[in-house]
Amino acid sequence: MAAPVALAPVVARLRRLLDESVAAGTLGTGAKIPTERELCDTLQASRTAVRAALAELEREGRITRHVGRGTFLAELEADPGLPAAARGTVQTSPAEIMATRLVLEPEIAALAARHATQADIDHIGHCLRRGNATTTYDEFEAWDSALHRAIATAAHNGLLLRLFDTMNAARDLPVWGSIKRRSATPERRRGYECSHADIVDALLERDPDAAREHMRGHLVDVRTNLLGAH
Repeated sequence: MAAPVALAPVVARLRRLLDESVAAGTLGTGAKIPTERELCDTLQASRTAVRAALAELEREGRITRHVGRGTFLAELEADPGLPAAARGTVQTSPAEIMATRLVLEPEIAALAARHATQADIDHIGHCLRRGNATTTYDEFEAWDSALHRAIATAAHNGLLLRLFDTMNAARDLPVWGSIKRRSATPERRRGYECSHADIVDALLERDPDAAREHMRGHLVDVRTNLLGAH
């Protein structure tokens, strides 16, 4: 889910601040980032805007927040320019997006079952729980996207993650958003929640074949709900 227009500049400045800090060597994976008050001063933004920007980056898996401890940097791309490029304009269609997802994501899930660390599994479980607890369509979509990216990150294959990010950026296109929203029903959301749980269970069990098949089945259901039976 794309950030609201009013929030987008603050999110962009926060991403750039983190990327520049990583490039300069002042921040690394697991490092504690500045406090909300310090970010307000640095980004010249309100506390509300900074909190919303942090929530957006948490959904992306770029930061983790722990009550009483602070906010910490999660795994970021080694190339600070990549995320912005991946979020650039992608000329495609919902049918092409689904075809590409069906090629990439089942194999990504299988790799994640083999290579995920405990920290990866914890973050994937966090995304699953947060998504299931949401009460609005937009929140569920945001955590759905975060869950799929967390699985892609857990594969620990930099090239595949770059391909995933390029593909996933297409989900922010208006045509994708409109067709997804029109197809949404409470029953379909419950189906997606069950599919997500099956995928995560396969990852927990370190079962690549089950992870692959559950991801493929989930994406086939998404394609059918969006585009009709193929």
